[in-house]
Amino acid sequence: MRIVFMGTPAFAVPCLEALCASGRRVVSVFTQPDRPRGRGKKPAPSPVKEAAQALGLPVFQPERIRKDGLADLRSLAPDLCVTAAFGQILSQEVLDIPPLGNLNVHASLLPRHRGAAPIARAIMAGEKRTGVTTMRMDAGIDTGPILLQAETDIGERETCGELTDRLSRLGADLLLKTLEALEAGTLRDIPQDESLMTYDPMLTKDLSDPDFTLDANRVRGQINGLNPWPCASIPIPEGRLKLLRAEEATVDPAPGADHPANGADHPAPGTLLCADGKRGLVIACGAGAVRILEVQAPGGKPMRAEDYLRGHALGTKRL
Repeated sequence: MRIVFMGTPAFAVPCLEALCASGRRVVSVFTQPDRPRGRGKKPAPSPVKEAAQALGLPVFQPERIRKDGLADLRSLAPDLCVTAAFGQILSQEVLDIPPLGNLNVHASLLPRHRGAAPIARAIMAGEKRTGVTTMRMDAGIDTGPILLQAETDIGERETCGELTDRLSRLGADLLLKTLEALEAGTLRDIPQDESLMTYDPMLTKDLSDPDFTLDANRVRGQINGLNPWPCASIPIPEGRLKLLRAEEATVDPAPGADHPANGADHPAPGTLLCADGKRGLVIACGAGAVRILEVQAPGGKPMRAEDYLRGHALGTKRL
């Protein structure tokens, strides 16, 4: 079986490596063109390109595969295409090339969390479980039939970066199981239930301001789900303090603090309930409160909130 692999970020690398380690014939890899990265903004290869080169595989980088990648894909005569976070929409013309179709590894339990940011959005939604889905691709965005799924818990303190790493390995295992079922003739298509569908757009920088009017579980999810990018943050005199990790918390307000009531004497959302090197940083939400576990100051390194607060006074105020 001749397989063409399509993927771009680090999430896709375990799938490519698993395909090659299984002895299956990967004839080529398609990935996004080199993009500017880092402070110097120099073009850099995608993680999938780096992995493909290390494996000795030919790499194609069309700007739009449905336009400038069609001839190359046809010339490879793939029996099957496998995608994982490729980052481009495949036209029907592309989908029609491999006779065995196109399989995709998607980082959610479809039909929930279709779209570009399923891992971050699952955490941001305060969900307790997520997973990966292998699906047969069609011309829609993550709308094709489900093949297999694998579930996992989301840790209360787990960030998007950490969960992405776990799901990438889970997705690689599920991909191999899917291919085994395909080869054995036991794979069955399961139509998605459109009534359960949710769609997740790409993350943007304007999501960095936490919405403290939400309940503590959702605010915790916002903070953990936006790490490593764009990161939730709050204003400080030096700029913005990134909030990198959080958990739900219930603590008494700091002694003598002026806390505007939010019904039943609950402090107003955004109130700093405590902010010192001993008790850490706790912020009131619409219901409950969040404890900030890790922060990063402008130009600084990630650190425990308590360590940061030993040298920086935030006081007791409302954000």
